[in-house]
Amino acid sequence: MHTEAALPPSAGRESVPANPLKLPVYLDYHATTPLDPRVLEVMLPYFEAKFGNPASRSHAYGWEACRAVELARHQVAALIGAEPEEIIFTSGATESDNLAIKGVAEARRESGRHLVTVLTEHKAVLDTCKHLESCGFEVTFLPVGRDGRIDLDQFCSSLRRDTILVTIMAANNETGVLQPTAGIGQICRERGILFHTDAAQAVGKVPLDVAHENIDLLSISGHKLYAPKGVGALYLRKGLGGHLVPQIHGGGHEHGMRSGTLNSPGIVGLGKACELAAQGLPEESCRIAGLRNRLRDQIMAELDGVSINGSAAERLPGNLNMSFTGVQGEDLLTAIDDLAVSSGAACTSDRTEPSHVLKAMGVTDEMAQASVRFGLGRFTTEGEVDYASRRLVETVRQLREF
Repeated sequence: MHTEAALPPSAGRESVPANPLKLPVYLDYHATTPLDPRVLEVMLPYFEAKFGNPASRSHAYGWEACRAVELARHQVAALIGAEPEEIIFTSGATESDNLAIKGVAEARRESGRHLVTVLTEHKAVLDTCKHLESCGFEVTFLPVGRDGRIDLDQFCSSLRRDTILVTIMAANNETGVLQPTAGIGQICRERGILFHTDAAQAVGKVPLDVAHENIDLLSISGHKLYAPKGVGALYLRKGLGGHLVPQIHGGGHEHGMRSGTLNSPGIVGLGKACELAAQGLPEESCRIAGLRNRLRDQIMAELDGVSINGSAAERLPGNLNMSFTGVQGEDLLTAIDDLAVSSGAACTSDRTEPSHVLKAMGVTDEMAQASVRFGLGRFTTEGEVDYASRRLVETVRQLREF
């Protein structure tokens, strides 16, 4: 039986220019995105002719690299409504999460030792919080509803006089579910609690404004928005420098917040990717949501026993997380090796465990292990969506027969 799926009506179905179908079809944009050719183009000179160190302030090579880094700082800031001086470049969202969470905890430990997060967070947040628990901090791990979202009343009840930081992701990496960041930010600001959000999946996909949403710290990952791997950023609201202890020392780079020679080519690429995302966000989101809805409609028109995991309305435009009764996710992925998709099951070294995200949402182990995450993005085409839906429907039918 179909579960209710009140996703927005299919929209933006106009086709992008036709390309020959390339196999395997890539539908795993939440894992990583391909490098946009326009991003690569601006990066290339900084590997060769413009190879200077941005910290070398005594000659033209350094000045040129420094100007490029500062332009990128402006481009990243503009995408999220920040000021350039509020951007700290890092190696990616995992480092940004660690810097934000550990940095605030160390800086504010005399004011309190309580943090609040959510059970469905990325491991970069969950494991960091668990590390802080071993250091004498207390962490409240909030539950979520069947839709994957927190309850704001329950969130308010979890806050204490000694709460120093709330860290809740903007968009989930498995289900694409969006949390009410504006409401969370307002509550935190009223109580003098810092609010950090891991926005690796959300930046460039949905509108984010750090000032409007009262966000104090925000993590960005380059390779989630068509920039290269190994580069990211942390937004730190102006005036909060004293509330963050650096985690990497040695040179005082990035206003003393993150030492280490800057990755100039990567930073230039991240800046350009943010500029491109800002320019095309409404149109791109609409087109991708239309393709997502097309994929959903085609699958659910042909198969029973399909459920959509997570909020139907509050989710990323390119995300579709589905469970299929009567099949194992691992078997399904093995059978559709011409589709690059992910299972909701996370593999450990010795066994396959159901997704911690889906379990926290109340999905049974059986259905969690029968889940598939589709991630659509900038270069996804109608032809790829149609091929993927046909292959999936055929394979699920075959597996159910067996």
